Amino acid sequence: MQIGKESTHLGEIVIVAPEVFEDERGFFMETYREDQFRELGLPTNYVQDNHSRSRKNVLRGLHFQYQPPMGKLMRVTYGRAFLVAVDLRKGSPTLGKWWGTELSADNKKQMWAPASFARGFCVLSDWAEILYKTTGLYNSSTDIAIRFDDPDIGVKWPISDPQISERDRKAISLAEWLKSPASDNFR
Repeated sequence: MQIGKESTHLGEIVIVAPEVFEDERGFFMETYREDQFRELGLPTNYVQDNHSRSRKNVLRGLHFQYQPPMGKLMRVTYGRAFLVAVDLRKGSPTLGKWWGTELSADNKKQMWAPASFARGFCVLSDWAEILYKTTGLYNSSTDIAIRFDDPDIGVKWPISDPQISERDRKAISLAEWLKSPASDNFR
């Protein structure tokens, strides 16, 4: 079985496409293989798995963690969601730029976004489940949320009335993050 890179965006965001064997009984695919991920230049040391379930129009993000740095390999196993990554690297020609794509249980694609990117998603189907592997253990004291509607980023979310958490209501702007001494870690 082969896992391959389908595309790369903003120099770092990678869409991973597994080979899927499907018939009338269902399907089988490998979502992670250390040897193939290494050949593709993707991380091979994941330390935590997370599983999120959300209803239609829920928007989560834009989230990231700076200590320890946490990259995420994300996929949708039920339903459909629009996943977004935003470049936070100081000095990057794509600083503050975003890229997004629809992932679904049907297309079975995955999105890799490294630690120097904020990530978020909104649910397009009645329900969606998102699974993600992380390269760093969760640390609540260095977990940051940037406003999903920050005009300096300008994400074009495909929903009009997002349901967000209190945490995301209180999120900071990209400009506030870039003034923080902790942002110097993202170069």
